[in-house]
Parts: sequence; C-alpha cells; structure tokens
Amino acid sequence: MPARASLASVSPPTKPAGPGRGVVALAAPDPRALLRWYDRHRRELPWRAPPGVRQDPYKVFLSEIMLQQTTVVTVQPYYAAFLARWPSVTALAAARLEEVLSAWAGLGYYARARNLHACARAVAGEHGGRFPDSVEGLLALPGVGPYTAAAIASIAHERRAAPVDGNWERVVARLFAVEEALPKARKQLRALAETLLPAARFGDFAQAMMDLGATVCTPRKPACILCPWRENCAAQAAGNPEAYPVKAAKAARPTRRGVAFLAVRADGAVLLRTRPEKGLLGSMTEVPSTPWQEDETADPARHAPLKAQWQALNAGVSHVFSHFALELAVWRARLPAGTPAPAGHRWVKPAGFPAEAFPSVMVKVLEYLE
Repeated sequence: MPARASLASVSPPTKPAGPGRGVVALAAPDPRALLRWYDRHRRELPWRAPPGVRQDPYKVFLSEIMLQQTTVVTVQPYYAAFLARWPSVTALAAARLEEVLSAWAGLGYYARARNLHACARAVAGEHGGRFPDSVEGLLALPGVGPYTAAAIASIAHERRAAPVDGNWERVVARLFAVEEALPKARKQLRALAETLLPAARFGDFAQAMMDLGATVCTPRKPACILCPWRENCAAQAAGNPEAYPVKAAKAARPTRRGVAFLAVRADGAVLLRTRPEKGLLGSMTEVPSTPWQEDETADPARHAPLKAQWQALNAGVSHVFSHFALELAVWRARLPAGTPAPAGHRWVKPAGFPAEAFPSVMVKVLEYLE
C-alpha cells in the first residue's frame, strides 16, 4: 500500500478573515471526530455488520457492486433476494449467467451483473472461495475497479484504503474547497481523501464517509450544523457548500430511435432473442428491433424478424440510458400457433417471462402485448 500522505502536502482548508485581513487557515479535519460521529449515527443497513463484528467480504462485494450508480432504497430488495438465492460467493459462481441477469433485471447498468458473476467465478475457481485481502489482489479480479477494491479491502479486511465514491468526493471537495471541476478533479480529490485516513478502523471510516455524505453533507441543503467537521470545512466557512463539488457542463444527451417488433403467436408465445454478450444490455433478453440510431430507420420492415402483417401501434416506448435517450415505436403482429422461430430467436409464453432477463426498456415494450 502507498505510504500515508501528510496533511502538510496538500493545501489546508481556508476561510476568509474579513476585508484586508488575508486568509486564516482552518484546522485539519480530525478523522477521530468523524469516527465518534459514526459510532453515534451510523446507518443500519442489511449488508453492514453490527459494531465489533467482522464484515463478510461477499456481502460487501455484493452490496458495493449493486450500489454503483444506484440508491440504497432501490438496492435493498435486490440485495435481499440475491443473498437468499445465492448466500455465498461459491453459490453465485455456480449459477448460470442467465439466472443472474434475470434476478438483476430492473436494477440497470447490466454490465455490473455480468461482472458480478465473472468475479464470483474467479473467486470460487481461483481463490478457493475467499476474496483476496489486498487492493492489488482484488484489482486482479474481473470487473473489480479501484473503488470496489478499496471498499472490500477497507471494510472487509481492514486495509488502509480510501473507497472514494460520490459521497466521499462531495465531502472532500467541500472540506478543501476544490475549485477544479469533476471529472478532472478526481485525481486531486483522491489524493486529498487519503490524507484524511485514520491510524486504524479503516472500514468504519470508509462507511462513515459514505454516511456523512448521504445524510449530512448532501448535494442540496447540507446540514452543516450537524457535521463533525464543520469547523474544518472551507466551503462551509465561505458560506457556499452547495457550490462544491464543481462539475463540468454535461454534453447534451442524444436521442436514438428504432422499432420494436412484438410478434405474438395464437398460443400466447412471444418472439424473443438474446442480445450479444458484449455491449449495451449484453446477454439480456429483448424483443427483436431495428438498430437503435439517431437517424430514422429507412424501411423498418426489412429488419422484421419474420414475414407478417405488422401493425404500427399508436404508442411508443421512451427510455433513458446513461449516454442516450431511446424512442421506440412498437409494431405488433399476430401469427399462427405453429409458426417456427427464426434462427437466433425463440418463442416464450408469458408464464416463462420470470426466467428471462428483461431490461426495463423491454418490460415497457411487453406492456403492448394486448
């Protein structure tokens, strides 16, 4: 692990001292103050062990993958369902990817589910079902990046590491009034975050920073009066904590369009296919469609999966992905019960839908079955 950075190596928080009086330096934040606050105000979360109990690396791993770009409220039922179905990393490794994707459906960012499964298989197959206990070892696992490695290492193994997520970034940016805009500021924020680490209790400190950002140092209307570091915070001293972290202007999100082909046989079966393993919604189940592109598709019928009397419905589906918005028209066709599935497709009756890994956008399309 890298040596601990000195607080003297970074600019300390400062606050205005009045016209013509220069700038007065604030005291460096004391990590022990945050730990004392955490001992009194820690959140009770299903993946968090009680005080004094060693964290289960699998539970930390599962929760941290799920919590990436997703709220705690949304994650909790998925976490409970996964843990009930696959109570250990070896159980998850033994599952089929299609099962994992189906259980993940609706949680979004589906590459996380594929990475979750690949990592579980690596831990089970190459590490005897035990997670590596160092950041370096964890980073060697498929799908595990710097944040997840630091989170597991610190929370489950008490290694000195800073799992800098959005909550950490916000707290650090305000403490030090970092003027550089995100995402470029991330390197500086990580360096500053490492100066805050305590001499011990690295797992508790990591979770304390998460809790502080989630419950006190919130994006809007932070409760500075309740913060254990309010006297050390440059943004609070300047009276503008909401100005941090500074964020670069977002590029406009483009809109892509397409046509979804909803083929329904007389026996109720629906024509489906599995998306390619690589790329957006990899290995997920979908209704056949035209390519999703910014220009209108010329002659959508040539992309239809089979010849039929297609009816363009007077309705459509809108969905927003992280980097583009999608508008899908829906075309529906009724076919005889014995119609065979084209190559690469399959007929599935609604009773079999729970076993399919439908992303949210396809759930919306399937609402037009009737």
